[in-house]
Amino acid sequence: MTTTLYPGRFRAAPDRSERMGRTLKRIARVDELDEQLMDRLGRGFHEKDELGSRLAKAMRKRKGEPGAVTHRQLSEALEIGSAGLRERDDVAPVLLEYLEALEATPDWVDWDRIANAQKVYLKFGQNAADVLLQLSLIGGYRFGGPSDLLVATGGLTGGTTLRRLAETQHWAMKLSTPDGLLPHGESWRLTGHVRAMHAVVNDSMEPRWDIDQWGLPINQTDLASTLGLFDAVVLLGVRVLGVPVSKQDSADVMHLWRYVGWLLGVDDDLLVDRERERHRINYHILLAQADLSEAGPQLTQALVKAHSERHRSGPFPALQARLAYERLLSMLTVFLGRESMREFGLPARPPWAHFYIAGLNTLRYRTPFGRARLEAWGRKVYARQERETFGTAKADIGRPATNTRS
Repeated sequence: MTTTLYPGRFRAAPDRSERMGRTLKRIARVDELDEQLMDRLGRGFHEKDELGSRLAKAMRKRKGEPGAVTHRQLSEALEIGSAGLRERDDVAPVLLEYLEALEATPDWVDWDRIANAQKVYLKFGQNAADVLLQLSLIGGYRFGGPSDLLVATGGLTGGTTLRRLAETQHWAMKLSTPDGLLPHGESWRLTGHVRAMHAVVNDSMEPRWDIDQWGLPINQTDLASTLGLFDAVVLLGVRVLGVPVSKQDSADVMHLWRYVGWLLGVDDDLLVDRERERHRINYHILLAQADLSEAGPQLTQALVKAHSERHRSGPFPALQARLAYERLLSMLTVFLGRESMREFGLPARPPWAHFYIAGLNTLRYRTPFGRARLEAWGRKVYARQERETFGTAKADIGRPATNTRS
């Protein structure tokens, strides 16, 4: 049980955070720090998804115990819905509560806007995949807390590195499936699994986690931070790569992720519908962060190594792997800066990758020939990524690592 209002990590590296956030501060047009928002974020490190927590406790019970929920029962429930559950006699009340909450779609959800956002995200293709890996995922390793949790759970180290990366990408890609976010659609079900996975990890780690230093293992502020890495940071990153994003497309992508954040159990006051507002929250989250911990370089180096070990097809797999490695270093140097490359123990590279990618994106997004093929290209990119990462294996994002029961 914590005895502090804020964890020790809160605003623990102000000079470094301000230096790293200079560009974001200008983009978000932050003139003065919002101390009320900082207080909200500080307290948010000690707040969790309460509904998810109740489900997690049921999922961690032994099979056959009163009120226990198995992984298989959760999967079936997400498919048949609460109406189907009510017809059964042996359903744990918390599972029904969880389903009813996910099905209670807010009135503000606009399915036409979500459908457009899914097409927009699909058309980002390789650009979104690059930004998610480099700026969102690896960029997040620059701060202690979430990165230490990943090391503690083994989620992105050793032999599981590539698979855990792929499962995250698999979920993000599936959000572009037409109608997939409608209740009981494929993307909706995956998101319900992800929320349960987060809750199980939090519940299992909480007794042995340094809460006074880091806050809860998975908490509301870190969930909001993760959401920002998937919406506004992706929009910002693809623009840097030369992808044009209209105001309407930006607003619709933000709307999609607002709904996804709601499904994930992020508190309403941390869900936003405007890109600039998310940048503003992201800037304050950046200032709330701790310094780099030992976990950051460990995770980054493991991930960079794993990226070169994807299942390459073609006559020269070794050459492909080397080019992928150099391309990644080149892009990371631009996205994260030379200071972060030094902190991660990675060699900096000239920005050659950005130049050729920007040239390709000019052809893809600014010519009739390229625009007509963007959706097909996006689907091809997603298929290739799964093939290179999983090989012949199957993605199993729905199974929390700490829950081994059927």
